[in-house]
Amino acid sequence: MSGLRVLGRAASINVRKVLWTGVELGLDLQREDCDVKADAFRALNPNAMMPVLIDGVDEREASFSMWESNSICRYLAHREGRVDLLPDDPRQRALVEMWMDWQGGELNNSWRYAFMGTVRKSAQHQDPAAIDASVANWNRHMAMLDAQFVRSGGPFVLGETFTLADVVLGLSAHRWRAAPIAHADLPAVEAWYQRLLARPGFAAHGPAAGP
Repeated sequence: MSGLRVLGRAASINVRKVLWTGVELGLDLQREDCDVKADAFRALNPNAMMPVLIDGVDEREASFSMWESNSICRYLAHREGRVDLLPDDPRQRALVEMWMDWQGGELNNSWRYAFMGTVRKSAQHQDPAAIDASVANWNRHMAMLDAQFVRSGGPFVLGETFTLADVVLGLSAHRWRAAPIAHADLPAVEAWYQRLLARPGFAAHGPAAGP
């Protein structure tokens, strides 16, 4: 067996999604730093973005590689037959994937300017009005997540069962909490976040790894 390799920086939130998923699955994921500008990396991911997963099945079979962090998490859960994390039931699976896609699109786009300006200190993201607008949009989207816990009536995003939606949204919630911004009062999100801290994968790849 040649194992599972994850190419990307340990501090990357998208790499951390995959690493946390690996902990939940009991997998030994070997993370490796990489140069996203190198030709060898671009051959694996033409977007030149991390992470990339390489699944070297065995010596007789060519390695399989893929990119897009949420898709990697889905692949690994399905590979291991973990229907608790990614259900087989079409409707339940669709809801998990709906929240994962929302995280990767709407939620990420809401915080990008504010995070780059206040945490990364990017010189291109220092317009105070744009930061304020991004913070307001970020809080608005996090309030949508807070309301979901009221609807689900359970300890996790989709109710009683921990799923991949909790992984990707848990790291997003950590980034929101860690950012030096004015935070909306979201008690359901806070209670859920505290529950996530009891999971070894989140403890290792959430707060311990940075914003």
